[in-house]
Amino acid sequence: MSMLMVVTEAVPPRLRGRLAVWLLEVRAGVYVGDVSRRVRDMIWEQVGFLAEEGNVVMAWATNTESGFDFVTHGDNRRMPIDFDGLRLVRFLPESDQR
Repeated sequence: MSMLMVVTEAVPPRLRGRLAVWLLEVRAGVYVGDVSRRVRDMIWEQVGFLAEEGNVVMAWATNTESGFDFVTHGDNRRMPIDFDGLRLVRFLPESDQR
């Protein structure tokens, strides 16, 4: 089990409802919980199916240099990059948003 955080933006209500089944919504669009890897993977699969045009980031505690890892879904100016094995975030200008 590890701490998990999911932050959503502009996602359909059905995804927010689905996340609330496994995680606690501590602020609008911010979900936290302590789940197994299997449940985390299942939650991410649901994000892929239900997020539509919204964007989502999921971060969890793990045994890395930073102490966590994360994945993103959807268009956002903050893009994850790998820098010598360390996961960082690159901030794109508004004109380069994907």
